[in-house]
Amino acid sequence: GIEVVGEAADGAEAIDAVRRTRPDVVLMDIRMPQMDGLEATRRLMAEESQKTRVLILTTYDLDHYVYSALAAGASGFLLKDVTPEHLVAAVRLVRTGDALLAPSITRRLVERFARREEAGPDAPHRDLSELTPRELEVLRLLATGLSNAELAERLTLSTTTVKTHVARILSKLGLRDRVQAVVLAYETGLISPGGHA
Repeated sequence: GIEVVGEAADGAEAIDAVRRTRPDVVLMDIRMPQMDGLEATRRLMAEESQKTRVLILTTYDLDHYVYSALAAGASGFLLKDVTPEHLVAAVRLVRTGDALLAPSITRRLVERFARREEAGPDAPHRDLSELTPRELEVLRLLATGLSNAELAERLTLSTTTVKTHVARILSKLGLRDRVQAVVLAYETGLISPGGHA
């Protein structure tokens, strides 16, 4: 059920292929010759007409670019040793508009790099004052890696209500998905590395 519409050997080729074929999802390797996956992701996500979602491929703990890739707009990341079944499931998940947030991996990576990375000139500066106290609470818990079902249980809300809160948070803050919400929660200091809700 997945059609491969293009392949590329480096970041520049990937950008050209995306512009030409307009895929739903791109699997982007971080390490490529000439232009790496981070720069290619940044350039793709900067295009306002871009609807393609990017999944980053990484070798965990060796790629210090992961946090920057998420901040640049990637919808998540996969380890290079992912099984074919998990790869297909991840592509489908991201295709539906969700983000690939494996709590155990994402939390460790984001916590490790959130305070270490210098905010570049393109770093988002968003004001959390637009959020209601409940939305701030949802964002804080979401940033710890909780799923919608876990959020609903923790907050004694229905899953539908949690989904509504998450959608409002993303809309108010101009975020693409949950991964960007997690990154923003760390960037703004709403949650700190090692912090627990």
